[in-house]
Amino acid sequence: MKIQSLILASVLSCSAAWAAEEAPVNPVTEDGVVKIIWQNPKEFRDIKSSGEIQSRYEKRLFETLTKNVNKEASKILKPNQKLEMTMTDVDLAGDMRPTFGATTDDLRVIKDIYPPRMTFSYQILENDKVIIVGEEKLSDMGFLGGIHSSTDKPFVYETKMLTEWLKKTIAPQL
Repeated sequence: MKIQSLILASVLSCSAAWAAEEAPVNPVTEDGVVKIIWQNPKEFRDIKSSGEIQSRYEKRLFETLTKNVNKEASKILKPNQKLEMTMTDVDLAGDMRPTFGATTDDLRVIKDIYPPRMTFSYQILENDKVIIVGEEKLSDMGFLGGIHSSTDKPFVYETKMLTEWLKKTIAPQL
């Protein structure tokens, strides 16, 4: 009887810990001049973790992309300007594949037939007034082409796609 009670207590404490790990429905990340609302990430096409707890992976993904977008946006935006985005879909580069018992984790296979994709709306604010508004559906079909430096930076393909969008779409409008 004591063993059953201990097992039950363990299961309940693990369930409570997992529940505490749950991410908010629409998390918001901010860094410098960038604010991103991640609208219904559970509905995103592919932000699956390959070995990390999903909620931690999502938090790391959101914070990394926000930080990387801020790095480029701060070069482009003028003083008193801010970029606000509402991300409605993300499909990370690659595709998750099961390992069929070889390991406990799935693997992300990066091939050119699995490009990164993002759908979002955005606005540029200057002194809290909206000066530019738009919606984007980005996809980088040539994400594996060109010269690449070997890097272990996370989400490099998604960052590159957003950086190019900032340079080609936002910078000319300012």
